[in-house]
Amino acid sequence: MDISSMQKYVKQFSEEKGFHVNTTHTRTLYLVTEVGELAKEILSISFNPTEEKVRLAKENIGLEIYDVIFNVLDLANRLEIDVEDACRKKMEMNKHRIWYE
Repeated sequence: MDISSMQKYVKQFSEEKGFHVNTTHTRTLYLVTEVGELAKEILSISFNPTEEKVRLAKENIGLEIYDVIFNVLDLANRLEIDVEDACRKKMEMNKHRIWYE
């Protein structure tokens, strides 16, 4: 699925589930919460990782990454930002960016 399709899916899903009533502020707080949950999953394998812990955590990390992406796309929808277009513009800008000196 490409970014544009995912953004359309998020818009439709949010409307169906009644999420569209959330404010931009509320959606931003949900996003921050999901980033925290992602960080917590990564932290769970940061100390004394075993193969089993990493295997289990990877699935949870993937699910939390989805939640982060969903919230970013929902926020973009509220602000009427085409994320695919924004990505193209930023990728072009990054071609000319100096990352270190």
